[in-house]
Amino acid sequence: MRSSPASAMAGFNDARRPSPQSSVIWGRQPVISNKTNFRNLAIQQLKIKTLLSVWVGDFFHNSSKKKNMSSGGPKQEATILEIQRLSTEDGPGIRTTVFFKGCSLNCSWCHNPESISARVEIHWIGNRCIGCETCSDVCPEKALSRSDAGVRIDRTACSGCGICVEECPAGAIERLGTSWSLTALLAEVIKDKAFFDSSGGGVTIGGGEPLLQPAFALAFLKELKKKGVQTAVDTCGLCAADALEGVMPFSDLVLFDLKQIDSVKHARLTGAGNETIVANLLRVGRSISSGSTPTELWIRTPVIPGATDSEKNISGIGALIAGKLKGCVQRWDLLAFNNLCKDKYLRLDRKWAFETADLIGRDRMEKLAETARRSGVDPEIVHWSGITKIGN
Repeated sequence: MRSSPASAMAGFNDARRPSPQSSVIWGRQPVISNKTNFRNLAIQQLKIKTLLSVWVGDFFHNSSKKKNMSSGGPKQEATILEIQRLSTEDGPGIRTTVFFKGCSLNCSWCHNPESISARVEIHWIGNRCIGCETCSDVCPEKALSRSDAGVRIDRTACSGCGICVEECPAGAIERLGTSWSLTALLAEVIKDKAFFDSSGGGVTIGGGEPLLQPAFALAFLKELKKKGVQTAVDTCGLCAADALEGVMPFSDLVLFDLKQIDSVKHARLTGAGNETIVANLLRVGRSISSGSTPTELWIRTPVIPGATDSEKNISGIGALIAGKLKGCVQRWDLLAFNNLCKDKYLRLDRKWAFETADLIGRDRMEKLAETARRSGVDPEIVHWSGITKIGN
């Protein structure tokens, strides 16, 4: 339960008032031995600031909520993980990629584990922490505590309110996920339109899985098209058919992940079989074949050691493209595994199944790319990228 203004102010006054035993002479320079008192004073000031910001925020939030309800319902919002500018990997040209939070798959190798949960989360960055314990002091849910290992987050108690993020003086707590209104997000990305126009780029929505927030994704893409922005949807394919069909008329490009051709293996590795994914992929292909939108389809296959890196898997995906998507796929990217996300798992208190996995060698990637080119597809569409280990 939050403190009252009176009790918070009482604590503040107590912190300012010198005790008879104190070596501080009130109104003069404090002596070194009383640094702790001033640390406590700073914490009390932070508490007051936080409590006031929460009360004021609650007042305006409730007022805004009433206003929205009286005007026909709340504003449309989405939980966005990140907005990445100057991207060159999520479609043609210079792009701004909007990463939606929440994914329908749970890939065991996921390089962005912070995108999996649809909930707003926080994480602690140890090398920034100064040990002031402000985060645990201000947390209304008492979800943060200090141990010898650092700050511990009780993720069942954490509500993602972000008070600890705002009050941490060192920026050691970060919030993963922010609520954006349609108007605000559109205004944010349209700032980059000069880059889009000069490079043939645009806006890509990805995740996570953006089509888990289908109404917002559709409305966002519609507004972008009205402003003449080239659009792309990056999807894992595990989404409702009507969500995918809804955004296709407003998408110039679909980036589609096809990870493992064997559905049993796919389920073991990602938490779901690939039947819906393949069906949605063919749905995009039919739209392109009919001369409708999107106009381009790029397939992306992550090459993960011991999971998707077999020649049988690559050949199987190639056979599907050649047999059922002929002429529909403009690019097939093989994306080499990287192990740069270890710290992300640590900060989220999760185990990573691929923590000890090695990078794939360049020769191996070249061989798999050659396998892809010989699988029946147009060899010109096959590309590979990513960091590789030195040697084989």
